[in-house]
Amino acid sequence: MRVKIALCIIGSLLALLTFWRTTPAPSADAQPQNPPQQKQPQYLGPSEIVAAKDGKTLYVLCEDSKQVAVVDLAAGKPTAFWPLPGQPTGLCLRPDQTRLYVTCAKPQGVVCVLELPGGKLLQEIPVGYWACGPSITPDGTKLYVCNRFQNSISVVDLAAGKETARIPATREPIASAITPDGKTLFVANHLPNDRADSYDVAAVVTVVDTASNQASPIRLLNGSTGLRSISVSPDGRYVYVPHILARYQMPTTQLERGWMNTNALTILDAGEKKRINTVLLDDIDLGAAVPWGTACTPDGRWICVSHYGTHELTVIDGPAMLEKLAKLPDQLPQGQNTPYVDRSVGPASLVKDDVPNDLSFLVGLKRRIRLGGAPPYQDTPESAKIKGPRGVVVVGNKAYAAVYFSDLLAGVDLVEKGAPVQRLPLGPEPVWTQVRKGHVNFVDAALCFQQWQSCESCHPEGRVDGLNWDLMNDGLGTPKNNKSMLFAHRTPPSMWTGVRPTAEDAVRSGIRHIQFAVRPEEDAVAIDEYLKTLQPVPSPYLVNGKLSEAAERGKKIFFDPEIGCATCHPEPLYTDQKMHNVNSRGPYDRRDEFDTPSLIECWRTAPYLHDGRYVNMKEVFTEGKHGATIGKLDKLTPQQIDDLVEFILSL
Repeated sequence: MRVKIALCIIGSLLALLTFWRTTPAPSADAQPQNPPQQKQPQYLGPSEIVAAKDGKTLYVLCEDSKQVAVVDLAAGKPTAFWPLPGQPTGLCLRPDQTRLYVTCAKPQGVVCVLELPGGKLLQEIPVGYWACGPSITPDGTKLYVCNRFQNSISVVDLAAGKETARIPATREPIASAITPDGKTLFVANHLPNDRADSYDVAAVVTVVDTASNQASPIRLLNGSTGLRSISVSPDGRYVYVPHILARYQMPTTQLERGWMNTNALTILDAGEKKRINTVLLDDIDLGAAVPWGTACTPDGRWICVSHYGTHELTVIDGPAMLEKLAKLPDQLPQGQNTPYVDRSVGPASLVKDDVPNDLSFLVGLKRRIRLGGAPPYQDTPESAKIKGPRGVVVVGNKAYAAVYFSDLLAGVDLVEKGAPVQRLPLGPEPVWTQVRKGHVNFVDAALCFQQWQSCESCHPEGRVDGLNWDLMNDGLGTPKNNKSMLFAHRTPPSMWTGVRPTAEDAVRSGIRHIQFAVRPEEDAVAIDEYLKTLQPVPSPYLVNGKLSEAAERGKKIFFDPEIGCATCHPEPLYTDQKMHNVNSRGPYDRRDEFDTPSLIECWRTAPYLHDGRYVNMKEVFTEGKHGATIGKLDKLTPQQIDDLVEFILSL
């Protein structure tokens, strides 16, 4: 009897084991049923900051809590929090200090007009989609607002309380600054808008004549991307633009001396409307990753740049830098022939074109101030609390940075060297969840060898930088376009050639082979959890949150079996997660098949295809004949192609 019972138990265990081995794993789209509800910590997320004219009050944009914090500098603490009706993105003060204008990125962007000193919401002025980066004229009559995802700039008549004009920008205008005379507006475009497989790929600064609303571009150096802020010198002569200067045309085999990403400040001549030069903010063996905010002292002596990735402030002697730049010749004297040398080590002679490659140019002219007070590579309990400085403002001889992850302001004395960094908490010290830790790790260049870059450098907000990169995971000499990380964990495999079976593998490979670091597994796990929370931004092509008439027509074409788009791009994520040959092999490729990307949020991931050869989606069909290998693309009329594109860009 006992033997029978034992045999029954063994049989049951074997059956259970067989079931476990043969039962398929949950699909990538499977969602947990009734997940436990947990109360999440309330973060403030200070990101932008402006100062009252008297220097006594700071107004701080709290992105995560959708508030403006009012900070009394004498007391060193906030005295009020004013709620906002939407996702806040930028703010500026009326010159007479009676109004605070706050942009909110609702699907229909608005400017919230707050009365000072009480903060009463007086009006919401409709502008464009994802409104941000506001600037006001010196006479307080007009407000300029960047409509980031509509690639335009709104002109608002403040007396009338409405938008009166719309000016075209290039790609994702994100910040603006106006000259003291009010005649010229400078707008930083976040990303390049070029073919990624061309020789010159760069973001531009849009220059607007405020009298005529005519716009013209100033193109930055090849590899310029990731613009976040822009400022004008107090005398109106210079414009300062911090950004990443990517060395994307080099193989990603090392990081020393900025072989992948350097971090730069471009100086523009405001009157001539042209680039003077671009200086590097890094040191020879220590990167200054993800430059973000910028501001000048009232006398123009010091230029301040915050670094989101290295949690520090760079302070540059402005007049000394400009004088050194002015003395450089355009070319070497006739007859002098200097062979190529590594400029980062120290050149025998310099010409103007050498400056963007010279990591030593600002030696003696800049200070790098770690806001946490800890030396590089060494996070102490104190320094670990200071993570993610963004916006910067100067009050007298002190600079204040809004420290996003730490819910505080950091104050830096610009005159007294070695003075301790002042901390002004806006609320309780935040307790980071696993997701928040992942976001910190994604931004933190401490995870990278010599702090040259972070995940955020190439994937701003988890998306794209508009560049091709020659990563080593599929062989040397095979550059590929940067991919968005939205839904990466739900759409394996990863990378254009599918060399990483999952996004988890890609995250760990990125730390080891792109950041050149060995980190605890918990760092990668946290990054995974952060990336899984990324949500698509509603497309600017939607009308009141719905497909336009053209997009509805395009949807029918997309799902028409004869056209075949949905064969490889099925709902809900618009990818079949397979490799396909769509006749897109380029001159540097060693294979014909490439991973099918998700089309969700593809309106913000240009340029297109694995090598970024098409600037816009229409070119994918008209020039690339994409889809002709499976469907009857040639039967579509030009209008039908436009409708199809409209639908795809609405996803």
